[in-house]
Amino acid sequence: MSSPSYVKDAEARIHEENIQPVTLLCQELQDGVPGSRVPLVDPVHDVDDARIISLQIAPGPGTSSGFLSLENDDPTAARLAEVYEAAGLQPRHGILWNAYPWELPAEAGMKLTLAQTKQGVRPFRRFLAEVPRVSAIVAHGGYAQNLIDELSKTGGDLILRERGIKVYKVRSTGDRSFIGNGTQQEGWFVDMVDAYTDAMGRAGLPRPAK
Repeated sequence: MSSPSYVKDAEARIHEENIQPVTLLCQELQDGVPGSRVPLVDPVHDVDDARIISLQIAPGPGTSSGFLSLENDDPTAARLAEVYEAAGLQPRHGILWNAYPWELPAEAGMKLTLAQTKQGVRPFRRFLAEVPRVSAIVAHGGYAQNLIDELSKTGGDLILRERGIKVYKVRSTGDRSFIGNGTQQEGWFVDMVDAYTDAMGRAGLPRPAK
């Protein structure tokens, strides 16, 4: 979100019908932990049209914009945007969330404790309730995958089964997870695109023409 006009437009739309339920959830989570910060979800996404959740670890430096967004100025967001483009996934059919929705202190180094992972379960349950047509979760990286495990331990696996939600486990889009040679990086990227493409097929979303 390097463009001030993009941020201004997003801020003006946070209470529109397509995103307001998630906006209110984020604001409630922030108010519930004094001094915390919970970025909002870019209103380019849509709670009714969303079919796929992109689940990552926690808000990073790119969310200085105040939003979880494919337009943020950091490698994690940029790589995820590239995955969406390669898969042909329109942003309104995907939606972003974090295993730990509160911004981490700088000294945490983008790592979660078990307690923080467990703390993220209840917000994620509530988030799931706001996206009723989601049929897939792409869990990026170990911490996102740990959240799914903790969700399952508390009965969340029943929610996933009842709703027919499939979980895909792939790498994080952060730079640390992409340390490797060119062939390895290409393979990891393709694995992500394949996961989204399969999820799109399950959801009946059109795929781009070859």
